[in-house]
Amino acid sequence: MTGLDNSSVIVTGGGSGIGRAAALRFAAEGARVLVADLDASRAAAVVEEIGGAAVAVVGDLGEQAVVDRVVATAVEAFGGVDVLVNNAGIMDGMTATADVTDEEWDRLIRVNLTAPFRLARAVVPHMLAKGKGAIVNTASEAALRGSAAGTAYTVSKHGVVGLTRSLAIMYRKDGIRTNAIAPGATITGIVANVDPEAHGPSTLMPYMGNFGRVSEADEQAAVIVFLASDEASNLNGVVLPVDNGWSAV
Repeated sequence: MTGLDNSSVIVTGGGSGIGRAAALRFAAEGARVLVADLDASRAAAVVEEIGGAAVAVVGDLGEQAVVDRVVATAVEAFGGVDVLVNNAGIMDGMTATADVTDEEWDRLIRVNLTAPFRLARAVVPHMLAKGKGAIVNTASEAALRGSAAGTAYTVSKHGVVGLTRSLAIMYRKDGIRTNAIAPGATITGIVANVDPEAHGPSTLMPYMGNFGRVSEADEQAAVIVFLASDEASNLNGVVLPVDNGWSAV
């Protein structure tokens, strides 16, 4: 991929799953990578696997102070931010609207939507200073339909699509591109605590059989790295399903 050698890349949720696979792929392309994750041991393991061109920041990205630390560390360590990958996210219990607690709603929106917004808000000035940049958001199949997750997760990922498109339009004249992937079923460390007898899961399960083959995290990461590279220089505002055709069903 062109345009990634010696670039400064932030990958959130970089300690496992899609984030880990993306961090390793960026490093293989010559990028310097900041791995942001809630789990210190996982983040450290990825940094060690990459080697000298990586640093870790540990903390809950739902907190503004952690977002500030992530961006400040990337700027200090690498001299700026060229690529932001908003990948960190959490799943709900496929909870139906009437059963969603304030705690579940607030947590899902804060981690899945507010954190990507705050990170984008923080990195855009650094990208403007360089006259270029790329943001890649991890949305979801749940961002394309109402039958792939519970209410809070579905709303949060629809919001990520809106954020992606707004950023794309606001900053396309400034050389900043923003795109998203919408993963289908993928092998990651995210686990949904689901009560199969509850209204949400029992309603959604009949729709969940159309996802086809479960993908590897690296298949998602490959698309993330492509969208961040100069190979995708004319892609902006795209929400790309990486779902083995699930969105076409």
